[in-house]
Amino acid sequence: MRLLFLLGSLLIAAQTVPADTLYQGGMKDPALQQFQPLRAPKAPRLMIKQGDRLAICGDSITEQKMYSRLIEDYLTVCVPQLDVTVRQYGWSGERAGGFLGRMTNDCLRFQPTIATTCYGMNDHEYRPYEPRIGDAYRQNSAAIVRAFKANHVRVVMGSPGPVGKMPSWVKTASGTVHDLNMNLCRLRNIGIELAREEKVGFADLFWPMFTTGIKAQTLYGPDYAIAGKDGVHPGWAGQAMMAYAFLKAMGLDGDVARLEVDLKHSRITTSEGHYATSSGAGEFTIESSRYPFCACLPQTKGYPTCGANDAGRDDTIRSVLQLVPFDQELNRFMLVVKGAKKKNYRVTWGTESLSIPGSDLKHGVNLASLFPSNPFSAAFARVDEAVAAKQAYETAQVKQSFHSAEARANMDATVLRTESERAPLASAIKSAFVPVRHTLKIEKE
Repeated sequence: MRLLFLLGSLLIAAQTVPADTLYQGGMKDPALQQFQPLRAPKAPRLMIKQGDRLAICGDSITEQKMYSRLIEDYLTVCVPQLDVTVRQYGWSGERAGGFLGRMTNDCLRFQPTIATTCYGMNDHEYRPYEPRIGDAYRQNSAAIVRAFKANHVRVVMGSPGPVGKMPSWVKTASGTVHDLNMNLCRLRNIGIELAREEKVGFADLFWPMFTTGIKAQTLYGPDYAIAGKDGVHPGWAGQAMMAYAFLKAMGLDGDVARLEVDLKHSRITTSEGHYATSSGAGEFTIESSRYPFCACLPQTKGYPTCGANDAGRDDTIRSVLQLVPFDQELNRFMLVVKGAKKKNYRVTWGTESLSIPGSDLKHGVNLASLFPSNPFSAAFARVDEAVAAKQAYETAQVKQSFHSAEARANMDATVLRTESERAPLASAIKSAFVPVRHTLKIEKE
């Protein structure tokens, strides 16, 4: 516990410093120095391209269909101009070698153009590190990357995340939680070395989740579990961190909208994907074909709802937004007001209103951060529900149909049948994503 609060205090004092830089800058606690995390590479360019087919591959954490759902939500509504399609391939209990054995049958047949991988949790065997563990992880991960590259697939390797406690359901677990995290950090470092050797992308999950989880406990209490209540499977907060890491590794810039208002002349200019349908007397109506990412929804199935106390719970996305710059770096829906000379203005967006200083409006405010419930919430919920339904089918398609007696008898026929069942679920996402008309009203107070 002393280590938790010591690290938490240091992190809060230096929140703007990246976790790897903060550690390499000289944290003195011997327990932290043992981890020796390598500096994670940054995305050098936009990896994701127009018309990409994204494969999201991993173990049971991927099969939870949470971070994969957030990624598909984001790509669908925040950057629709890229027209990216998504499939998830999570398989409970899987190691890198397991995916290597099935990737041709389950994944490559659909000709992905970009893929994310997230292995290591099962590969580390829930025990202290041994060279054979690292060797197997390196060998199988390298084979996956090379197989993808041989099929012209760009790759973003994800590291494993941390464990928060010794999982009770793993009967072979041994050592301490510290031993397990040391092992997982070694696999993370191996992944970084491999990503550099193979010149592929890398998403660092372990070190940011490990250090942010400790920071969160100092802010929200010791029960806040970034790695999940069972110590392994993250809830929405940890899953949002994973989605953030993968989206950043893809090189996305986060510019979703820029609305520039000239109060004096009651005019508005908009960025691509948005256009004004009317303006006058400080009130502007805009039609948008790009949505902000919604971290909570008023009513939805299985997605975090907006509530007064959701900022401090690990089963919400909003709690981790206080700790990770998701909105600042990936979700900028900016309002800039020229001529905002008064001290404060009442800004109404849809049905919600806030008092905002004129000085902030002149420099620009992020509506996505300020308005958790906003005019896009209902439309976002419909898209998310369609994404969740499609991804749920993809688990059954791969795990049940593609490895069934039917498939062994006639794989091609099985693929055709299941694809005909998946097609309307994929189409439902496109049908749910429609332009949203919303109104901004700016009044001096």
